Amino acid sequence: MEAVVFQGEHDVAIEEVDEPAIEHPNDVLIDITTTCICGSDLHMYEGRTAAEPGIVFGHENMGIVTEVGEGVSDLEEGDRVVAPFNVACGFCENCENGYTGFCTNVNPGFAGGAYGYVAMGPYKGGQAEKLRIPYADFNALQLPEGDEHEDSFSLLADIFPTGWHGTELANLQPGESIAVYGAGPVGLMAAYSAKLKGASKIYTVDRVPSRLDLAEEYCDATPINFEESDPVEQIKSDHGGGVDRGVDAVGYQAIDPDKQADDDYDPARENPAIVLNNLIRTVKPTGELGIPGLYVPDDPGAPDEMAAEGRLGIDFGLLFEKGQRLGTGQCNVKEYNRQLRDMIIEGRADPSFVVSHRVGLDEAPEMYQRFDDREEGVTKVLLEP
Repeated sequence: MEAVVFQGEHDVAIEEVDEPAIEHPNDVLIDITTTCICGSDLHMYEGRTAAEPGIVFGHENMGIVTEVGEGVSDLEEGDRVVAPFNVACGFCENCENGYTGFCTNVNPGFAGGAYGYVAMGPYKGGQAEKLRIPYADFNALQLPEGDEHEDSFSLLADIFPTGWHGTELANLQPGESIAVYGAGPVGLMAAYSAKLKGASKIYTVDRVPSRLDLAEEYCDATPINFEESDPVEQIKSDHGGGVDRGVDAVGYQAIDPDKQADDDYDPARENPAIVLNNLIRTVKPTGELGIPGLYVPDDPGAPDEMAAEGRLGIDFGLLFEKGQRLGTGQCNVKEYNRQLRDMIIEGRADPSFVVSHRVGLDEAPEMYQRFDDREEGVTKVLLEP
């Protein structure tokens, strides 16, 4: 079958790879109908991880069941499903407690597994024609038959639950104010989740005009361009001293507007701690910070030696002084995906506004480059094998 295969820094290609097969009675195989390019994929694409050539990318996957292991009881051929990016067993202590993003059985020596991602286990990605889903009764979420809501349902694999997770980590309550740093797909989903939860005031901080426009139009957010002036001061000036909650949907490759380079997204402009420190300044005393943005224990492309070891210059004294709390970690998708699916089915939510492109699998190399360049108008790219 054809698949998107990592070749090296800034290089992916469509290659012929072996089709997946049933490896355990609890497996199912699916024909992929939609798979997404994620901002997390860009970390590998840019050479900012230990990823080696040969990885089949793709952790946001949905499709139709074509083969069922003899131990599977709730799925059958023809079922339409979406798979959380987390690969989880369902019966370890963490899974039983709802922390499916930190399963201790699927990736020996590491808490957590995922499709098509470095250090997250042996699971091939779904930017391909077919995919094996292990522990399928637990991991595959069933969807209505047909092709309705295809774009929205595909976002249940990762970014919609992850955006929701950011607001949960921040403990957002109805009527409260929130600032979301980052208007990429996860940041837009965090702002949209805040709207669905009844936030009284939402700020979205970014520098790409088309993304800020989406936040304003679909999330009722006040757009804040951090290249124009200090985003903290912009928010405080507009909202009387700060907001109740904050979400970091950027992570360790955050851009510092005070740093200059030939290219807007040159690593020389990065400051891995700037969003965290801005959030500490933006959120009121005793407020809470949700941090679903990706941070790593080592970064081969970091702007300095400390950041290369995953250590950041966080204003912890100010955090302590303000009595703030924070929550971190990747999303436990199964905690939210069933309810979010039902909100989509009932017309209560439609996250598909974030989708900018649906293209064939053969266009993946071009779209990786355009997404990595943060090209105006490129927000969320869906691939259709």
